[in-house]
Amino acid sequence: MKEIMAFIRLNMVNPTKHALGEAGYPSFTCSKALGRGKKTLATEALHVIVENAGSLPADKLGEALSEGVRLVPRRSFSLIVDDDQVEYAVKTIIRVNQTGHPGDGRIFVMPIAEGYNIRTGQKQMKESEMDG
Repeated sequence: MKEIMAFIRLNMVNPTKHALGEAGYPSFTCSKALGRGKKTLATEALHVIVENAGSLPADKLGEALSEGVRLVPRRSFSLIVDDDQVEYAVKTIIRVNQTGHPGDGRIFVMPIAEGYNIRTGQKQMKESEMDG
């Protein structure tokens, strides 16, 4: 099994959860996240500089941009899938979130060693292992 973790824009939460449900992945976790990528700070600084006639403002925003500390709100999706479903799930997330602009997000895929159902205490296995 693998965990797919995707960090996406706030406005893409509903399209992403709808697409995951239609693709056969109705179970996932979505949570608030703060972060930034390489391009985010430069893009934000450029907009502020243009709006302020070529210089950063002498306020908290200008300070944050000049010091590189600004964090951007995002949403983090996490879902667990069988190994053979990773590519399809990742492509689904990319299809919905890809605009071609910086800040579209990131996806990470990590192995899951074990999983347990809290209610029953049973170890979770891939469907193919349960049949065998």
